[in-house]
Amino acid sequence: MTTYLELNKELTFDESNVKDQIHRFGVEFLRPAAAELDQLSPEEVISSGSVLWEVLRKAYELGFHTRGLPESLGGVDMSPLAGHVYAEEMGWASADFAIALGVAPFPFNFAAMSGRASVLDELVKPFAEDKEARYIGCWAITEPQHGSDSLLTSEEHFTNPETAFDLFAKEDGDEYVLNGQKSAWVSNGTIATHALVFLGVDKSRGAAGSSVAIVPLDGPGVTRGKPLDKLGQRALNQGEIFLEDVRIPKDYMLVATEAYPFTIETVLAGANAGMGAIFTGVARAAFEEGLSYARDRKQGGKAICEHQAVQLKLMDMFISVEAARQLSRAALSYNSQTMPPALQYSVASKVFCTEAAFNVSSDALQLHGGMGLAKGMLIEKLFRDARASMIEDGTNEVLSLGAARRVIDSYNV
Repeated sequence: MTTYLELNKELTFDESNVKDQIHRFGVEFLRPAAAELDQLSPEEVISSGSVLWEVLRKAYELGFHTRGLPESLGGVDMSPLAGHVYAEEMGWASADFAIALGVAPFPFNFAAMSGRASVLDELVKPFAEDKEARYIGCWAITEPQHGSDSLLTSEEHFTNPETAFDLFAKEDGDEYVLNGQKSAWVSNGTIATHALVFLGVDKSRGAAGSSVAIVPLDGPGVTRGKPLDKLGQRALNQGEIFLEDVRIPKDYMLVATEAYPFTIETVLAGANAGMGAIFTGVARAAFEEGLSYARDRKQGGKAICEHQAVQLKLMDMFISVEAARQLSRAALSYNSQTMPPALQYSVASKVFCTEAAFNVSSDALQLHGGMGLAKGMLIEKLFRDARASMIEDGTNEVLSLGAARRVIDSYNV
């Protein structure tokens, strides 16, 4: 069903089936819904009658939300290659929905790794059985005053008390009491039922004194900000979360402070590898839009794809997409099966693929001429969606600085 030439001749039947199934889901549901939601206000996007909920329910009905869970807990077994194919096809269809559905299971997947009976019974099993999108997760990490400084474990500032999270957890008997705020960039932030919260426990140790907890968002002390009004990825709900004297059981503190540096690097490796795959799909979508338009649009008595300048542009775009796929597949596959992960390769994938998506969508928009600037044109949306990718999940510049330290210290010459 998909149009690109698959260079891996060893794709299994299941992996090929994933490609076809997700592509079909993208064509039938994700693209039309994302286009409709792109025209709405952030409040309308998440309103009760919005097509957003129809898409989420359909995705849950098909079991997409269980992809990261072990089979013993109701999850779906998927090879690393199938995981990349899934993410690329989702990105091809809609970067906004790809990220929303990618983040929705995050707290529950983390909870599953804890192995604690109470957490499995109260959170993981109901989530795995959910077919109506009643359980939606978010990843709450950045704060108004803390973003990249909380991520780079290799930098000296990581242990500086000034880099400690403002959202803080204080032990109180059999519970923790949470106070603080997460920033407006929390994906699914104003619609989520549960948050995976990265928070401070020992401020004297800076970002290194952090832990990770799962926090239900329907209890006393939880409030939300307005959904963020953004340039692109408008079907992806994002917004602030405020916690005031919010209590959680000790079992809901999933990661001890001592394990935080390893945890954040593992999370970053997975998130960046996923971003590389998703925005390979965005780059491919933009290339296909540019190619299709260049075949149809006539100037000088012939289709513009017959002009050599356009041919060179199309070939550059094609090379970028194919290179993005190979790098992102390699990074995702390796880091899905290796501990500790090689973070520098996931970062390389995220940086290269998001910049490829932006550059290819910009070139494709240029091929469209004035039509590329018109609202309602897919390429105009792809361009806006791609621009956000070089900032979200860590700006490309800061991620590159952190990964550069890894390359310098570990590369054998």
